[in-house]
Amino acid sequence: MTILKTPAPIPRPPSERPASTLTKEQQAMEDAVIAHFADPDYKLPDIEEKDASLMDIEKLWLSRECVQRYLRAVKWSQQSAITRLEGTLKWRREFGFYEQMTNEYIEPEAETGKNVIFGYDVERRPTMYLHPSRQNTETNPKQIQHVIWSMERTFDLMGPGVEKLVLLIDFADRAKQPSFSTSRTVLSHLQTHYPERLGKALILNVPFVVNMALKAIMPFVDPVTRDKIRFNPSAVKDQLFTPNQITKTWGGDIEFPYDHELYWKSLNDMCEARQKAKMEKWKELGGTVGLSEWDIQGVDVCMEEKTEEEAEESKVLEKAENGATAPVPGVVAQA
Repeated sequence: MTILKTPAPIPRPPSERPASTLTKEQQAMEDAVIAHFADPDYKLPDIEEKDASLMDIEKLWLSRECVQRYLRAVKWSQQSAITRLEGTLKWRREFGFYEQMTNEYIEPEAETGKNVIFGYDVERRPTMYLHPSRQNTETNPKQIQHVIWSMERTFDLMGPGVEKLVLLIDFADRAKQPSFSTSRTVLSHLQTHYPERLGKALILNVPFVVNMALKAIMPFVDPVTRDKIRFNPSAVKDQLFTPNQITKTWGGDIEFPYDHELYWKSLNDMCEARQKAKMEKWKELGGTVGLSEWDIQGVDVCMEEKTEEEAEESKVLEKAENGATAPVPGVVAQA
């Protein structure tokens, strides 16, 4: 058993970028949506003129993969994707992403560790644990903001090629049931503004009352999302996680006692470092709409240490980029 109290480092990505699987028609649609938002004269509709231009953080958010997620969600309807993206851009402003939802504002909701980000599944997707029994506030809008804020932090901790997160929800210890209105609001936000962001939702220890509530809300859940929900799984035996990336409650080897002061500082330091590095990388790559998350999320901050082989390959690539010649590992030079 291993005792940990801080988020895990980000797993390293495959050495090669996956090839595109888009058809010519899909690629043309994606390019058209990106061009729409990249227009220097673009303004968000129904917004006061002085505030209608996109901020840098919004342009970074409008990555190539983000556009693809929205296009897939609307079954490759170009105008529908544009409309939905604009809706999310406006919602993010109204919801308080850029001014209200600071770490200090959210912290009172986080003090008991009801949402904890730790570990990655076998597909390198970050994991968010939800502990309803640790609920420390009465029903209020900030509870919803806390869930959304926590999800956004999992995105900060995603490596290249990762677009989805895993939710682990444990209703043990006489968990306090979230209100139906809160659950519906969170679900609505997730389905509207986070298309194709959920990898799996695993649920343990569902009491009778909560089970009835889940049955009531399931008709409002998109069929694709519903297929990702699993009750009382064996996360390690089912090969969804390795033991060193999931807590003991879920069949792993990790004990994760919640130490708010230590965890909170570590999480925010990691996320802020990633945010800064990704913004710098985005600007280095041109600072425009439609850049790839593979490149932006590939910044070497808060990632696992490289193996000796990976470190050697990086040296070879660096020398090649600088115009120097170097032997390629595993290749014997010929006279």
